[in-house]
Amino acid sequence: MRCLALEFSAGEPDGSDLQRKDVHPLEEAQGFRALLDLEEPKYSIEQIGARVGKSPVFVTSRLKLTDLVPSAVDAFYADEIGVGHALLLAKLPADQQITALTACFKEVYSSGASKPARILLPVRNLQFWIDSNILLVLKDAPFNKRDAQLVPVAGSCADCAKRTGHNKLLFGDDLGKQGDRCTDPGCYAAKVSAHVAKSIAAKPELVQISTAYGAQKEGSPVLPRNKYTAIRDDKPKSTDEAKRPEFKVCKFTTEAIISEGSDIGTIHKVCANPACPVHHPKKQTSTDDATWKADQEKQRREQAIANATGLRVLAAVGAAVPVRLLKRDLLFVIEKLVSVMDENRVETLARQHGIRQKRDDGGISKTLTVFVRRADEGTLSRLLVEASILLAASRGNPATALKDAASAYKVDTDAIAAKVKQEFAAKEKAKKTAQPAVKAAKKVA
Repeated sequence: MRCLALEFSAGEPDGSDLQRKDVHPLEEAQGFRALLDLEEPKYSIEQIGARVGKSPVFVTSRLKLTDLVPSAVDAFYADEIGVGHALLLAKLPADQQITALTACFKEVYSSGASKPARILLPVRNLQFWIDSNILLVLKDAPFNKRDAQLVPVAGSCADCAKRTGHNKLLFGDDLGKQGDRCTDPGCYAAKVSAHVAKSIAAKPELVQISTAYGAQKEGSPVLPRNKYTAIRDDKPKSTDEAKRPEFKVCKFTTEAIISEGSDIGTIHKVCANPACPVHHPKKQTSTDDATWKADQEKQRREQAIANATGLRVLAAVGAAVPVRLLKRDLLFVIEKLVSVMDENRVETLARQHGIRQKRDDGGISKTLTVFVRRADEGTLSRLLVEASILLAASRGNPATALKDAASAYKVDTDAIAAKVKQEFAAKEKAKKTAQPAVKAAKKVA
């Protein structure tokens, strides 16, 4: 590569040595790097591009290939990955490249084979994986991005070479779509942790909360999601919505910082007082106890009917799904959807196909993954639509998600709902008929 640089600097008019068809992109990148490192004559990226008939963006991208880690270089030379994969990997810090390299491939199990076959995924798959697992939008960061002392060893984000906005020639297309993003999740997480610690030190009265439900460890100052009510800042859209507790402010309302779960480091208003009559009203007692219990039983029954109806509609929609996509495409999309679903919805999806969790199976997600990889195209098509509906229901109104799906696949939701109600009514009738017989048996005994 050094000889290419010397020939070029000696006055080669068109840079043909760097444009030969048999030159590997990595060798081309090393040639550009050697030229850029020359002390005399001194070349800029623009000058190199002009001499070889390439744009500054092309030269910058090729130069970035010299930052590939050894394992990625070996895979590139061995034609295990393409130039598109290599360029995406080269844009990441070294430690992230190693992880991202494994995301370039998918292991496929076939009958009779002792080892899984490794298949190279398209460049768009790697881009999606990087967007989902590594790149972080800086405008959403809870900390001050210009604070160089938050994590002194990292410095200010404004001066950091690991953000996409630092090199517009390299990340120009991404900046227009996503804005400035951080390519180092470890550094980002360290700054979020430092921001939380700094905020709590500045305001010791700040309540620490988690977005996860359940009990916390003994002595932990962090309140789980079921121990507080988050007060919403937006205005209610209807009169009924205005009556909901999260749209009301009480005398116990205070500021809290999320220190565990999602959106760590953000500040919210909450009510964490269990005695608050606005956000934690007491249950009906004494004379109204029977009425309250009846209302609760009615609500539980209606919810059970709604859940059963929803599952029947989901099954009917899944049965109406045609086989269209290739199996590899279906498998990829389903695995991605399942990876972002919570455990309850993964279990719901699994039960739709007769899968039950066993203690020694390693969890419902693992069991479902094995089932998916062995399924045919028809089952995968059904799984794809069902997973999309469940995921949409978790992010919005479940009833709306099911209604839209039922409309698209011409499923008669009214007929399903009527049948479910009949089944519940029959069960209640049988239960009431059985109760006198049980009481009579007890008296005889």
